[in-house]
Amino acid sequence: MLSPQSLSENDRRLVAAWAADCAERVLLLFEAEVPDDDRPRDGIVRARAFSRGELDAAGEIRRRFVAGRAAGSATSPAARAAAWSAGQASGVAHMGAHALGAAAYAARAAESASPGRGETEVRWQVQHMSSSVRAALRSLPLLGEDPSGPLGSGLLASGVLGDTIRALQAALGSTELD
Repeated sequence: MLSPQSLSENDRRLVAAWAADCAERVLLLFEAEVPDDDRPRDGIVRARAFSRGELDAAGEIRRRFVAGRAAGSATSPAARAAAWSAGQASGVAHMGAHALGAAAYAARAAESASPGRGETEVRWQVQHMSSSVRAALRSLPLLGEDPSGPLGSGLLASGVLGDTIRALQAALGSTELD
C-alpha cells in the first residue's frame, strides 16, 4: 500500500516543478560557496525534467539523494540548506511530500543568508503555487499525522523546518500566508 505522502504520479509531476522553483531561488547560495559542485543544480534540472514527463519515477528514485549529499561540500548553513532544498526537490519523483521539504529548506537557506528573508521566501512560495499544486499539496497529511514518509517525525517535523511546513500547509486554502 502506498503512503498517503506519495501522491499520484501526475500530482508528483505537478509539485516537482514548484519544488524546483523553490530550490532554484536559493541555489546561488550554494553555488557561490561551492562553484564546482553541480549536484544541486542537476537535482533541480532533473526535478524539472521529471515534471515534464521526460524522466520516469523509477530512475529518479535511485538518484533522489544525490543533490542533497552536496551539502557536505558546503560550510555555511545557507549553502547547506540550499543543497538540501535541491535534494528534496529531486526526491519528489519518489514521494510528493518532499516538495514541502524543498520549500522549507529553501526558506531556511534564505533566512540563514539574510535574517528576515525566510518569511519573505515562504510568501513567495505560497503565491507561486498554481491551483493544481495547491490541490495536490492539500491532499497530503498534515505534518506529523502520518509516520510513513518525510512528513512523519523526522527532520522536517521539528524546529524551523516544521514551522515552515505548518505555515505552508495552513496557507494552502488561501492566496496569501496569514
